[in-house]
Amino acid sequence: MNMPKSRDIQVKMSSPKVILNTFWLVTVKVLNSYKSEKDMDGNILLWIQDHLRWEGMNWFWKGITSLGNGGWFWIVLCILMVVFAKTLGEKYPIKNGNCSWAVIGKAGWYGLLSMGVGALITNVCLKNLVARTRPYEVVEGLVPLISKPTDYSFPSGHTCASFACTLVLYRILPKKYGVPAVLLAALIAFSRLYVGVHYPTDVLGGLAVGIFSSCLVLWIGKKRTKK
Repeated sequence: MNMPKSRDIQVKMSSPKVILNTFWLVTVKVLNSYKSEKDMDGNILLWIQDHLRWEGMNWFWKGITSLGNGGWFWIVLCILMVVFAKTLGEKYPIKNGNCSWAVIGKAGWYGLLSMGVGALITNVCLKNLVARTRPYEVVEGLVPLISKPTDYSFPSGHTCASFACTLVLYRILPKKYGVPAVLLAALIAFSRLYVGVHYPTDVLGGLAVGIFSSCLVLWIGKKRTKK
């Protein structure tokens, strides 16, 4: 009897429908319990400001958060992966059974598609639908460390783009590349709390959209491969 591959099981368990339902519950919770969530989120941000912020590390977290501005770092990374796979594939083949230029190129394309889906859901739909005010406008005593963003707060676009891309890379590439990418995405997500421009539930919402986007793109890619 043929056993299903672990990666196939992973994709099935993380089906887009399940992720979408989970994310919708988070969104409804934010809409229906705005005041209580705001108080909880605000207290967490003030705790981070009072206990975790350190002037000697502010430069580090500002730099980390800037990597997610417009998703530029992940966009450039994916484009380079696609370009290198196209231009170097034949001249410099990779002698690694777990990876190849074709796999790297595929990961780059899927990463770009996943970020595109996430951007549509986050920036075009949900931010305007929820219209959540940024925390520094509401939470008394909260001081942002960077220039104040002009768009709405929920969900976090930085978090969405980071996980939409890196979860695809984690699924397709060898883990020695995927794991560091996901860890960097987690740092970018936390940096949005550290610098005081997002609520914790904004970050969770961005994470949920990123997971959904990556699963959707991988699911569609798997369906097209079977044809």
